[in-house]
Amino acid sequence: MNGKHIAKLGLTGADIGLALAVATLREDAGASRDEILGELAGVQASPAEYGEGIYGALSASLLAQQAREDAHAGLHVADALRPEALSYRVWGAELIEPGALAQMDTAMRLPIARAGALMPDAHVGYGLPIGGVLATQGAVIPYGVGVDIGCSMRLSVFAVPPSSLDSRGAVSLLQKHTRFGAGVGWEKRDRLAHEVLDDPAWDAQRLLRHLHDKAASQLGTSGSGNHFAEFGTFTLEHGGLNLEAGQSKEEQYLALLTHSGSRGFGAQVAGHFTRLAEGLRPALDPAAKKLAWLDLDSQEGRDYWQAMTLAGQYALANHEQIHGRVSRALGETPALSVWNSHNLAWKQMVDGQELIVHRKGATPAAAGQLGLIPGSMADPAYLVRGRGVPESLESASHGAGRRMGRKAAAKAIARTDWKAYLTERGVTLLGGGIDEAPQAYKRVQEVIAAQSELVEVLGQFQPQVVRMDSGGEDI
Repeated sequence: MNGKHIAKLGLTGADIGLALAVATLREDAGASRDEILGELAGVQASPAEYGEGIYGALSASLLAQQAREDAHAGLHVADALRPEALSYRVWGAELIEPGALAQMDTAMRLPIARAGALMPDAHVGYGLPIGGVLATQGAVIPYGVGVDIGCSMRLSVFAVPPSSLDSRGAVSLLQKHTRFGAGVGWEKRDRLAHEVLDDPAWDAQRLLRHLHDKAASQLGTSGSGNHFAEFGTFTLEHGGLNLEAGQSKEEQYLALLTHSGSRGFGAQVAGHFTRLAEGLRPALDPAAKKLAWLDLDSQEGRDYWQAMTLAGQYALANHEQIHGRVSRALGETPALSVWNSHNLAWKQMVDGQELIVHRKGATPAAAGQLGLIPGSMADPAYLVRGRGVPESLESASHGAGRRMGRKAAAKAIARTDWKAYLTERGVTLLGGGIDEAPQAYKRVQEVIAAQSELVEVLGQFQPQVVRMDSGGEDI
């Protein structure tokens, strides 16, 4: 094949060179000229469908050209930011760094923004701050959801006293039945089936088909950073949860708490659609670049929503398998199970209209809804019940929130202080880097107090044996 064959498709300039390079690879792989021309025609007609694989560079070039043409035609005038941010409520303002407030102000200047709120655990993130809640109309923001799509919590409370499992037993269970780290998965012989892997959505998009095998290998595992699995003591602070089940008259219970997400699958979905959104909105103010959105009435928007929804379901399936593995090995069935996502977008009625509510590091807190708000590797986590406050878009914090970044924590926190903090609280740590030390986080007790208007505390979990990815620096 040569450039003339490709030019007849209507490709021009540098795109001819990109197409010719791929055509050569396909010829070397045994594809016929007609097959290659058919594939190139498909890329030209629907470039967004070919963002991954050998056609990725050509896809990106065609999308960028399309965006430039749209901008030239004046189609991106509607992307201009508002002169002033819409007003929004802030909880725990004294706990929040100025950078997070500035990021929320920018988000509230988006033309698609309709309402917002900032939670007391808020800190700077990419695009929308962590702890930011943003309601938009007819559009979804990939970085308004976050990189770890569907990142979530799960608590299993067992109707037995904490003393029924000693530290050595807890360490053994977590080491045998959990997996942590970037790229880590279960060996094929050890994988468990789950209906989420049979969802028809995997076959609906080229990207999702490409990621299915990775997702299958990592199901039931956790990533790095602040992901964890913890055994500890759950104390019921409010009646009505029917925990005793006739098996225990103790006020305290053995419990398992986990924090995990959609692993490499979700991260690649987030990266792909963020690049796509940015490419489609080249005229967007640079301050809002990471807040580029996809219209939900566009193919790109519908594809992201489908992929995001699948990633959210996959993340919950991760927890389900982790808790299933550990519970079976423990020989106990949970008397109470609670879970919630805190990196997702939901369709929600707000002031009588359906909006897209992004919670990037925020817990859904509709009236009566149960949720989990963790602290750090040595600080309490809380089981809460939402109060359904409209000004918060029915949301609460998703944790304590960082008070210093990872690099700053590694420089500022002494390893002796880190170890002493754990020892004082009787916490055994497996893995975990100093960038996740409790001193790197806000005091969760202060964060909970700052949002008493949003949630009611029902119970408290105190970690005792904690497993995290080591990051190469065990304590």
